[in-house]
Amino acid sequence: MGGSPPSDRNQPRRGDNSIHPVTIDSSSSSSAVQSAGDGRGFRSTSRNYQRNQPFKSWFPWLIPSFFIANVVLFIISMYVNNCPKNSINCVADFLGRFSFQPMKENPLLGPSSTTLDKMGAQQVSKVVDGHQAWRLITAIWLHAGVFHLLANMLSLLFIGIRLEQEFGFVRIGLLYLISGFGGNVLSALFIKDSIAVGASGALFGLLGAMLSELITNWTIYANKLAALLTLLFIIVINLAVGILPHVDNYAHIGGFLTGLLLGFVFLMRPQFGWVSPKNVPPGYVRSSKPKYKMYQIILLVAALILLIVGFSVGLVMLFRGVNGNDHCSWCHYLSCIPTSKWKCKTEPTYCMFVLLLQSTQNANELILSCQGNGKNHTYAIASATESQIKGLCLELCS
Repeated sequence: MGGSPPSDRNQPRRGDNSIHPVTIDSSSSSSAVQSAGDGRGFRSTSRNYQRNQPFKSWFPWLIPSFFIANVVLFIISMYVNNCPKNSINCVADFLGRFSFQPMKENPLLGPSSTTLDKMGAQQVSKVVDGHQAWRLITAIWLHAGVFHLLANMLSLLFIGIRLEQEFGFVRIGLLYLISGFGGNVLSALFIKDSIAVGASGALFGLLGAMLSELITNWTIYANKLAALLTLLFIIVINLAVGILPHVDNYAHIGGFLTGLLLGFVFLMRPQFGWVSPKNVPPGYVRSSKPKYKMYQIILLVAALILLIVGFSVGLVMLFRGVNGNDHCSWCHYLSCIPTSKWKCKTEPTYCMFVLLLQSTQNANELILSCQGNGKNHTYAIASATESQIKGLCLELCS
């Protein structure tokens, strides 16, 4: 994930109740207030009145809390994984039960897919057939490995804290969660055979919201073109990374589109020059400007309609078992573009196995045959657990 672009605005506006610089002089003021006692009128004092109350700046606590929650859940998943007990050739054995799965099974330094599944990873068969829709939410908080966690959490802090300072924890919290959910819905429509975890969809939602915030609050930016080009560059680079194999770009795109639409709803600012009635000093004429411009209202209504229609159609298709690839023959290129360096289609990791009991030896023989590439291998293992067999199968088929 990339960083957020610099925000260069005309005024340091951070709230909804701002009074912009106004100068009132006794020689030009036309406002008068009638005295209730003697009916005499009087004008305001001759001193100039200037006030510029900036938008409220929020203390960011929710995004750091999300950071801590993700790290804690990763530690718990490594504790549950217990590689020395359930696998062989663990990485960083000195960590004990917190050691990582073999690199061939998980190159990101993390738990096994079986552990992630237990912890609530997104798996379409369980979401649809097992009626476990909650996995579309829990998958946002899980990560496949240390590298995965670090990349996402650094992006979360870099982007999320700025947004929470400007817009508050309620709007940014909802935006984060709904974007992550939207990304997982789109991912589940196209990726049917593997599990998915990570906060990338939610993070792309924050990027999308930054873009819509720039568009809907266009008039308060000074260097509009520079801010727009910088943000678009960051978004394009991050989406381009998603065409690499083993990266779920559907979640990125779904989260980005959800966040883009939510930004028009949650991050709309009052137009420049609007003054809240409760902040108008006595004796001053309040501007007749409406709070929002017409184009802001149009974008808000259109975004709400698209969000409702998009989620309704997507969820209906998902729980009816529709495969998005059957209705879009080119959509698979959005997630992976094959080249001479890599393939997008992964070989199946199903193995046939035979366990031979040896009466004269301490260890039994486990014979595995990968159905994807036809490889066979015999392992001497005392007692093969289901997790060990799955791990060896992944190594053999990789």
